[in-house]
Amino acid sequence: MRPIRLPLVLLALLPLAGCANLAASATNRLANNLSVAALNEDDPETVEAGMPAYLLLVDSMIAGDPENENLLLSGSKLYGSYASAFVTDPERAKRLTRKSRVYSDRALCVHSDRLCKLLERPYGDFAAAISSLKVADVPVLYASGAAWAGWIQANSSDWNAIANLAKVKAMMARVVELDETYDHGEAHIYLGVIASLLPPALGGKPEEGRVHFERAIELSAGRDLMDKVEYARCYARITYDRPLHDRLLHEVLDADAVAPGLTLSNMLAKRQARQLLASADSYF
Repeated sequence: MRPIRLPLVLLALLPLAGCANLAASATNRLANNLSVAALNEDDPETVEAGMPAYLLLVDSMIAGDPENENLLLSGSKLYGSYASAFVTDPERAKRLTRKSRVYSDRALCVHSDRLCKLLERPYGDFAAAISSLKVADVPVLYASGAAWAGWIQANSSDWNAIANLAKVKAMMARVVELDETYDHGEAHIYLGVIASLLPPALGGKPEEGRVHFERAIELSAGRDLMDKVEYARCYARITYDRPLHDRLLHEVLDADAVAPGLTLSNMLAKRQARQLLASADSYF
């Protein structure tokens, strides 16, 4: 196929800055469209097979525009989502979640000098920085918290990684303070999971987690089925509430998976719900 070229006379009329803006806008739209297409796909196997090509494409776009915050956030989300949803090899998960974290860290620096190297700072300086953030800062704050949470999960045997969990919790708590509806209320899910990591006897706060899970379900109007899966996995199991566990998972299996921006996640939620139900007899 012949490459499509703008007529020379048109190119001559476009100022260089205008060309750059047009290119950046087109690149951002492409990255966003790729993300939307993946999120609305109802066949997880298609996404799993195609996602590595998406990742390479986003890498190439970032290489060509390394200070583009939107591209960096798209790259961070894609790498983190792919590692979480499809990667089972521990070492590979560590590599991919680290790439997600690196992109989100770079996005923080592009967004504001005062957020550069945010998670490397002593906790007092870190807390002061996030306390000054506004609603407009929520997307980059949430994406960074999610990327670090994924990296911590992939490195759960490393106490140096786990030491950052308090900062991730603070970031998600700040997102909730500023805009708890962002991304279907997903910040509440992170806070629910963190609160439910341990049983009460070991210092966990599952009842605090329950409040976050139920609020997330409310904010998504029940359309985000992964909320109920995490509620069952992280709260119902740790409190040994079999009736709640089974009810939540059957609700997931009975629900319609198709929802704008949530279809892929919902299909994966159904898969995980079946797995949790299958193992319930041996757990409870």
